Amino acid sequence: MAVEEDPDRTVELLWREPGDAAPRRGLSVGAIVRAAVEIADAAGIEGLSMRSVGERLGFTSMSLYRHVPGKAQLIDLMCDMVMAETGGTTPPGTPYGWREALTEWARRGWALGRRHPWLAEVRGIRHVPGPNSIADFEYALSTVKGIGLTPAEMIAVVGLVGRFVDSEATRVAEVARAERRTGVSEEEWWGARESLFEKLGRYPTLTYIWEAGGYDEPEDSFEFGLRRVLDGVEALVRERDEKRDESRLCAMCGKRMDRAEAGRPRAYCSRACQQRAYRRRRSTPEPDRP
Repeated sequence: MAVEEDPDRTVELLWREPGDAAPRRGLSVGAIVRAAVEIADAAGIEGLSMRSVGERLGFTSMSLYRHVPGKAQLIDLMCDMVMAETGGTTPPGTPYGWREALTEWARRGWALGRRHPWLAEVRGIRHVPGPNSIADFEYALSTVKGIGLTPAEMIAVVGLVGRFVDSEATRVAEVARAERRTGVSEEEWWGARESLFEKLGRYPTLTYIWEAGGYDEPEDSFEFGLRRVLDGVEALVRERDEKRDESRLCAMCGKRMDRAEAGRPRAYCSRACQQRAYRRRRSTPEPDRP
């Protein structure tokens, strides 16, 4: 395995002890990663190389390799560094409920993606997470803890919301990449497509939406989508609540009981079980008290 592809080496770098300090005119992992983030923010991930980072810092690329083995590790370090920007988490339930807390988490991720569009370009299934990434994931999981979901469902819910945020961020990255490549903004490019628009009159539903102003004030795709995703999660939470209520068992015989329509929940399925329980309590001697 090549050094650049060694995930164990990446773990060492990401989880290194604090204090990556270096002489003022020297190099450090932190300085290299900060310079790389600045380059990617300005030029996208395609503009990032060990050479470009070295030039920005005034060193040769070979000097950088003594601190960071290669671009793969550098990208993982960059991802974890910017994840620290999502800090300031509010403990779930104070003052928010789970939905508000998860919404806040998603919005922070969305803001991060807009500040650093290159993040969407390097998403993958085998990027080693660092401490900031794990802390962010831990917080997201904590927002749905104790609301009736199974551990597997907690992971699935956080993954669902996270992938929605990533998909929205991917479009931002694609727009930014196209604008860098062509020098033409998204609005300018679509505004010049008159030859296309002239052909769309044969599509009645699209024409209706266009003439009714559907494109004049479009929905915020992120906020609209996030609300719909969380509506689905909320339906799941309600389903779990209902199942807990409906799965009440008789305290005496263990028989499943229907949920009471009103009043206090029943402890016994029948008068007979209630009387049996009463007789059992009467026949059981109380423990000696001190």
